[in-house]
This record gives sequence, structure tokens and C-alpha cells, in this order.
Amino acid sequence: MEALQELFTAYQNGSLPKEHGYIVSVFYHNSTTYTRYELIAFNNVKDIYMTEEGLIFQAEGRKVYVLVEPAGYPNSHTEPAYRTDSDRIPYRKKELIDFVTRRQDHVYIGDEPVVSYTSFTVLKSVGQDVSYVFFPHENITESILEFFRVSLWKQARVPQTDARKVKDQIAGVLKKIQIGDEYL
Repeated sequence: MEALQELFTAYQNGSLPKEHGYIVSVFYHNSTTYTRYELIAFNNVKDIYMTEEGLIFQAEGRKVYVLVEPAGYPNSHTEPAYRTDSDRIPYRKKELIDFVTRRQDHVYIGDEPVVSYTSFTVLKSVGQDVSYVFFPHENITESILEFFRVSLWKQARVPQTDARKVKDQIAGVLKKIQIGDEYL
């Protein structure tokens, strides 16, 4: 089995894991490198079903958000929690790890997970946005971190050396969203 698969394809194939799964959704801005990542760890799935908004998981889930804000972003003065829907993550700046790249872009990483005890929704992919599910396997941490490194570098245009450093910051937060002891 593959380590990762496009989420909605995996749902249609009936191959989503019920235990120890991870989902990474990436939301790109139309005209800049402003990029939002949503990393979800889930466990104890009771049901998964499709709605007009996306996939609803009736499961325990923990989310961490990563935000790439390019230098010169016009709304940088606004707290990330109060931005428009397409630019919002549920944190204030004091709740984020702020990594400044050598180009003066900011990469914000949620310091603590957002916990959902009963259900959560993964929005449908629109345009170039995408969601992937990572299947449980012994190297899942490395797979997720490598995905972030490559995506930050190639899609969000974070310089490669900075993408490696951000990956290390994400590794520290990734341990906080682990559900169960089997993987990570």
C-alpha cells in the first residue's frame, strides 16, 4: 500500500484508515505564495460520509495549522484568526511559532493542536487545493515531514534551507497531535 493517497480518491475506493491516520490539506492562494496547511491526526473512526462541503469524519481528531505568509502580504497586521475565510487559521500570533525565512516570509506553525472529540470536516479540494491521507506505517513521521519539506520548498516557495528548518519545527509539533502509541 502507498504511504499516501489523495484523500477523496481513497474515500471513493473505500481505503481510508479507521485508526492512526493523518490528513494533510493544502490551500493555495490564487495570486501569491500565501499557503495554508491543515494537518489532522485521527483515530477511532465511527463513520465517514460526504457532504457538499467535504468529508465528515465522526472521529477523534487533532489539528495543527501551518501558514506561509509572503513578505509584503497586505493583511499581515490582522491576526490569522480574524482574516477572511480563505486566509484564516484558528490562532492568534502569540499562539504560533513564527519562523522568518531569509526572504522575510513568515511561516507560522500552531504551537498547540486544536482538538475535536466527536467529528471534523475536511473541505473539498477546489482549484489547485489538495488533501492527502497518510496511511499508518512505521516511517509515517518521516513521510509527513518530507511531504512538508518538499511542499514548502516547491509549492509555497520557501527557500530550501529554510524549508528544512521549518520541517524540524513541525516535527516538534507533530508529536503533540499523535493519537495512540502505535505510530510516530
